[in-house]
Amino acid sequence: MTLDLPTPRGTLTANRPLDSLTWLRVGGPADWLFQPADGDDLAGFLAALAPSVPVFPIGVGSNLIVRDGGIRGVVIRLGRAFNGIEITGETVTAGAAALDGHVARRAAEAGLDLTFLRTIPGSIGGAVRMNAGCYGSYVSDHLVEARAVTRDGRRITLTPQDLNFAYRHSDLPDGCIITEAVFRAERGDPDALHLKMAQQLARRDDTQPTRDRSAGSTFRNPAGHSSTGREDDSHDLKAWSLIDRAGLRGHSWGSAQMSEKHPNFLVNTGGATATELEELGELVRRRVLEDSGHDLQWEVIRVGEPLSDKDPQH
Repeated sequence: MTLDLPTPRGTLTANRPLDSLTWLRVGGPADWLFQPADGDDLAGFLAALAPSVPVFPIGVGSNLIVRDGGIRGVVIRLGRAFNGIEITGETVTAGAAALDGHVARRAAEAGLDLTFLRTIPGSIGGAVRMNAGCYGSYVSDHLVEARAVTRDGRRITLTPQDLNFAYRHSDLPDGCIITEAVFRAERGDPDALHLKMAQQLARRDDTQPTRDRSAGSTFRNPAGHSSTGREDDSHDLKAWSLIDRAGLRGHSWGSAQMSEKHPNFLVNTGGATATELEELGELVRRRVLEDSGHDLQWEVIRVGEPLSDKDPQH
């Protein structure tokens, strides 16, 4: 795609492959990748960018499949200028590019409990957009406000009511890019909070394929809630148990696999294409629907275009 683009202070790269920017290591090129120098650079670029040009923000690519044909338009990735963390009283202000786990650790050091963020892969912008949650706590339980830049370059502040949070969902306006989020947290003993996070990490590593190339949970839980981590937690309507019941634990398609360790994790075992990963996911959805009647919905975000028939993958 040939575009007449504004000239920013940040980095603007044409035809940038995106596979190295996603945890699954798949995906074709973006027409353009924009890494803004700061908030003013981002706002100015979007204000000057033709409204017809699609914009797609990405974080650290932890919950993303970019299809093999890549993304048309401009992909925006926030960097160091957007990863600050400030703590005042019982509030934590974090840049959208700050890693969830880093925010949890910094909060704990200050005696504030945002421990639910510790085991969530990705960055704060994506966590707000997806109302990320773990062990029974969600972004929506703690968010005071989110600051963002609209597609036309306006700076706005969004309340939880504006975002209309639901399970793994928010009503973030199209083309709107979160730049910062403010959280309120309960006080706790720093040592106890760090111990709690260590226990959560150990539990995660025992049950999830954290050393494999995955994008976290592939499908949303039909029951509409995340694991509480309690021993009495019911697994009857968890996506992983439905996949397991359908006999798909460890099932492979090309180099894509549903993890043996946790069947709701889609894994690139080495050299998988985005097409293979998505096709395996769709196969799982069909089999689970046939087996249990539950229509699993993707939690992993899938974007971009497939390769054309004239440009084969194999």
